[in-house]
Amino acid sequence: MGRSQKQLTVTVTAGRRQRRAAETRIRLFRCALKLIAERGLANVTVEDITEAADVGKGTFFNYFGKKEHVLGVMAEIQLGKIREAVERAQRGRQTTEETLRRMVRRLAQEPGRSPNLARALISSLLASEEVSQVVRNRMQEGRRLIAGIVAAGQAAGHVDPRLKPERVAAQLVQACLGTVILWSLDGRPSLASRFEETFRHFWRSIAVVPTNATATGRRKRA
Repeated sequence: MGRSQKQLTVTVTAGRRQRRAAETRIRLFRCALKLIAERGLANVTVEDITEAADVGKGTFFNYFGKKEHVLGVMAEIQLGKIREAVERAQRGRQTTEETLRRMVRRLAQEPGRSPNLARALISSLLASEEVSQVVRNRMQEGRRLIAGIVAAGQAAGHVDPRLKPERVAAQLVQACLGTVILWSLDGRPSLASRFEETFRHFWRSIAVVPTNATATGRRKRA
């Protein structure tokens, strides 16, 4: 086997290992979320999670220091969705409204699996300072990325240029978090529907109003 063939084999093998590791980590995360939603974080053990995921206890500690750290994966997943929105904005194939709406819709997917899960996540984040710190760091990065999308929207004439992008990003994150908390109390309608309503009101508050629409509004008020 030549040197280039050996390098290719090593690369493929390493790629497979990375994929399997990522799949195992996500499986542990999914199983942990299901158990936490059913029992609460305090009543779930590492053994419970590894049994549900069908892996050895030692495997768990290859990925997480302790059970609370599993919840940090949620923040990573959500941040990944915001990064996808940034990439879409950079390609310029969608308006800022379309980019942000799609991002918000995708952010609703994980906590929107069930009200019990949303409540368990909120209570677990509040109960663990370590996890709270991880989430705060991810949220800070998420706000920075969203602010970049807003700034690009201002440059494209979609977003009111008088607004501060960082402030707009913070308000969107707060609106989404508040929506999750309120939805977790009754679960009606779906979180996706709640997020859509939240986004509609949010967008109206930051969008540039077309000149003809402004003139029409003035005539109606007159």
